[in-house]
Amino acid sequence: RGGLAERLCRLQNRERSAISFWRHQCISDAEVPSGNSGVLVVKILEVFEECTMQVAICQQLEQSPALLSPKDAVISTREPMLKVLFARETAAHLKSRPQDVIYIYPPWQKLLLRNTDVPVIMNTYFSQKMLLSEDSEAREKTYGLAKMLIRKNIISLAQPFSLDARDAELPQASPGNQVVCGPQIHDKCDSKQHPLEWRAVNDSLLEMVESQGAVGWREVQVRVVIQRVYCLPAREGSRSHIQGNKPLCATPMITSDPPNVRLCLLVQDAYGMFSEVQLQSLTSAADIEQYCRRWEGKFCCLAGMKVLQRTTRGRALGLFSLIDSLWPPVVPVRVPGQSQDSELMTTNLPPPSFCYILTVQSGEIHVEVDEEEEISNLYQPPAVHGLKEILQMDGCQERCSFWARVLYLRLQTRHSVPINQREIWLFVTDSTLQNVNHSTPKVVAVSVAASCVLSMDITEALSLASQLLFFKDALCGKGRIICVERTVLLLQKPLLCSAAGADLSELPGPVRLDELDSTTQANSICAVRGTVVGVNESTAFSWPTCDRCGNGKLELCPQDRGSIYCNQCSEVVVSPVLKMQLEVFLSCASRPESTVKVKVRQCTEYRLFVLINMLLSLQSYEVQSVLGKEVELWNCYVHSVSSHPNCVALEEIVLL
Repeated sequence: RGGLAERLCRLQNRERSAISFWRHQCISDAEVPSGNSGVLVVKILEVFEECTMQVAICQQLEQSPALLSPKDAVISTREPMLKVLFARETAAHLKSRPQDVIYIYPPWQKLLLRNTDVPVIMNTYFSQKMLLSEDSEAREKTYGLAKMLIRKNIISLAQPFSLDARDAELPQASPGNQVVCGPQIHDKCDSKQHPLEWRAVNDSLLEMVESQGAVGWREVQVRVVIQRVYCLPAREGSRSHIQGNKPLCATPMITSDPPNVRLCLLVQDAYGMFSEVQLQSLTSAADIEQYCRRWEGKFCCLAGMKVLQRTTRGRALGLFSLIDSLWPPVVPVRVPGQSQDSELMTTNLPPPSFCYILTVQSGEIHVEVDEEEEISNLYQPPAVHGLKEILQMDGCQERCSFWARVLYLRLQTRHSVPINQREIWLFVTDSTLQNVNHSTPKVVAVSVAASCVLSMDITEALSLASQLLFFKDALCGKGRIICVERTVLLLQKPLLCSAAGADLSELPGPVRLDELDSTTQANSICAVRGTVVGVNESTAFSWPTCDRCGNGKLELCPQDRGSIYCNQCSEVVVSPVLKMQLEVFLSCASRPESTVKVKVRQCTEYRLFVLINMLLSLQSYEVQSVLGKEVELWNCYVHSVSSHPNCVALEEIVLL
């Protein structure tokens, strides 16, 4: 606060307000000034654009042409020609063209340059175009809607720094550099058509933003490498909007795609600078795997972009964690302001501190990917690690990629959070964990945040069976793995991935879980063995369900009171599936001092199942008939582990 930046911002705001007020006053007065002291009257002879400024070659008029037409205006022979600079906003307001007469009001300034006789007129914000006759007005109406080509002089950074860059010599006035004034809508180019046929190509994102501004790139395009492809939730669409009568998935554990997701690209230019390009909204993220395989690592040309935001590391930690995983570049990059000779290229550069978020403009050519071109040397494929290696990372959270088999999934149970905004827990393992000793857990919990977009293919696959998934660019560190924005889950292996000593083979045998012991933590899964020492009779109950649809609200058949009827299937249930809820207390040798409470939903031990089933059916069996029965390796989810009282709360689960 109170610094130079804030003072400059206030100054610019006052300047814009003064210009707007002055223009409004000129329109209200609707008078041609005459005899005004300090007013510079010029006649435009030629107009071109250079470094975002409109340059007008003009001649000063000796007398005010208030009562004359522009063609009768007297051209001064004593005064030299003038080079008048108009800012982009001023040029858009004036819409000037050759033969126009412009009044430039103070405080304009004259700059005298060395080695030239043409003075430069600057600070021309207070300028007004004069239409001095009916012919001029008719000409303005006639040509006002016409498209006028303005020559654009592209100045390379190597020119002011006197560098001998290989690509510094760009055409100064070629037809490809002509830009049409006013809006112009292009049809989408054919993928086989070369992008250079109609626009000049740049290789610096920063130079493009500085030269073209934030309103849009219409004249040139920039060539970049696609490092990552992912989907982000659209601003107007989130998981909380997934509602409707149609079921989205066979299981309520996982929600499907948001109705609106935005396809995004993380691109990098030849100077190492990154930008996130937000493309069109998609109705589903189902095609993200196809886009990843086709686009990642390829060159593309961006055009018709506008700057949505300039973000910094402190404002977008998730974005910069992904950028940091791609830094430093795998090949030397160019350095602005230095020679482009290969021996002076360096990778010893600080990581980027800011990033431009780009978005497309309606009706413009957006992204043109050359899918037939080879993979760029600048592309960094995801480095694949084993879960054992990831768990041993002690530093801050960083992006990692890995293969893992999903054994069990669970939805967050906080009722204060809408069901479609809750995080999902995936319990995964791989061969590096199954083959280790007791010091490392055999199963890891992966948190999938609500901001991580899951495709329909993933949700449907996990609803059917256990799947081997590729987790790309997940946040890992300090024993935790989180899937956040810009994390992609894939069913297939990417075309390119660098394996960092990770064993990507299938699991060596049946999945083994860690047995319950003193190191077991909450929100994990484990195997339990022990002896039943108690039953909570007050909370025990059972209910039949339909063996076809799983409906738990069955009714007696109206025609036959001895049969059970399912309203959803509209059929008689011949073989109902009995479900139950029962809490039993176990004595476990692995935790002799703890009270182990297990919520049984579907018993895997047949003998214990028969005994509990008879107990729940209110027959003449005593609880003592269940006590003392041995339990062999129940798969359980750990709800909580407390020391006061010393209790472990478990829930029996069924692995995928």
